[in-house]
Amino acid sequence: MSSRFDTPAGAAKRPQPSFYNLVWRWHFYAGLFVIPFFILLSLTGLIYLFKPQLDDLMYADLLQVPVAGQRLAADQQLARVREAYPQAVIKQYLPPTAADRSAQFVITEQGHDLNLFLDPYRGAVLGTQDALWNLQAVARKLHGDLLIGTAGDRLIELAAGWGIVLVVSGLYLWWPRGRSGAGILWPRLSARGRLWWRDMHAVTGFWGSAILLLMLMTGMTWTGFWGAQFAAVWNRFPDAMWNDVPKSGQLTGSLNNSARQTVAWAVETAPLPASDAHAAHQGHGDHQGHGAHSQPAATGSAAALLQHVVDTAEARGVQPGYSITLPKGEQGVYTVALFASDPRNDATLHLDQYSGEVLADVRWDDYGPVAKAVESGVMIHEGRMFGLPNQLLMAAICLLILFSSISGLVLWWKRRPAGQLGVPPLRHDLPRWKTAIGVMLALGVVFPLVGASLLLVWGLDWLLGLWRRQSVPSAPVA
Repeated sequence: MSSRFDTPAGAAKRPQPSFYNLVWRWHFYAGLFVIPFFILLSLTGLIYLFKPQLDDLMYADLLQVPVAGQRLAADQQLARVREAYPQAVIKQYLPPTAADRSAQFVITEQGHDLNLFLDPYRGAVLGTQDALWNLQAVARKLHGDLLIGTAGDRLIELAAGWGIVLVVSGLYLWWPRGRSGAGILWPRLSARGRLWWRDMHAVTGFWGSAILLLMLMTGMTWTGFWGAQFAAVWNRFPDAMWNDVPKSGQLTGSLNNSARQTVAWAVETAPLPASDAHAAHQGHGDHQGHGAHSQPAATGSAAALLQHVVDTAEARGVQPGYSITLPKGEQGVYTVALFASDPRNDATLHLDQYSGEVLADVRWDDYGPVAKAVESGVMIHEGRMFGLPNQLLMAAICLLILFSSISGLVLWWKRRPAGQLGVPPLRHDLPRWKTAIGVMLALGVVFPLVGASLLLVWGLDWLLGLWRRQSVPSAPVA
């Protein structure tokens, strides 16, 4: 049977070039870099996925309270915290989410951030928790920046970008090419040894590939380099929304950090308004009938507006689960933020700390199409969009990623020559496949850090091949 690679009689045969071989090589490089990150991200993701259940299990004494009559006003709760921690800086207030739930404050005491839990009926401090070194905060920071800040964020971004290379190359290697479903859509459980591991690696990788791509892309939107550029281009609000709003010069995203999510991704690029420090001296401190709380922040009593902020949030239909970030400095504002499981309920309100006036109120309807898509994807990513079924689906994907990563390592270990790294060999006569080059260039342009690292790996691979060819002794001439 002839083929398009047949050669005329007497002509020297050239081996058939293999694009599959090239893809396999890049799949190997991507896996070598990505697998340790995938294992870490899957484990920390599993912990963060089940945050509500784990919190209730581990911190029931801090989160749950017996219901008793009427709650203390938010201002009274704050006063109790100040009595217990007179030197502390109060950063945030999280009202109870249900009748049997505690109130929470985030405070800084002697340089340490603490989560403080308060019985909202009796005013008793139930206890504190290190805000940065509890299970969920550590899992979130490991997931976001490996606990090493900007350098870790860039490594996570690189891993996510190379993860996309891994998925694309893996799908090419998996493609059936006329084979039956066994070993493609389901594993051959009767197989043994390397074939069994190959089937498990390919099949789990295929079934998890679509949601893995969703997770990688939504995760990329939170990264400090690519994510920031993406948000700057696609996440904009009409200038008219802020024409009459005094601005602080900061962005709303400054309220977020790697250990705690305060505002939604969609509002991170929105301006952070500023309070009018002169309003308190010009008779504008009555904030619509709440004159008892009208003293300026400079005297330390602006926090008496806290109950007014709670009332405003409830009057405007903000659902339970929101946080209130207290003003910082004379121009600081109160920020009510609900980063909702259903992003259609997202809310971000900024209130003047002196007058209590609402300076900005941003909701789902104000988001652009890309912001809405990203917010929905992020909620699926975090297992929050559809409740327990969403958690279980994402947990299954995390387990698939773990198994695919481990099976990939086993396959490499079984096929590598003893004492060698086992890089798949690349033939020197492989042509310049336009498709492969096009895919790599596209990924490098869309994800600049990945593009830079691709060029670096390509260069090192070329030098390694050159060194190997030069180190092979020439055959003696007869």
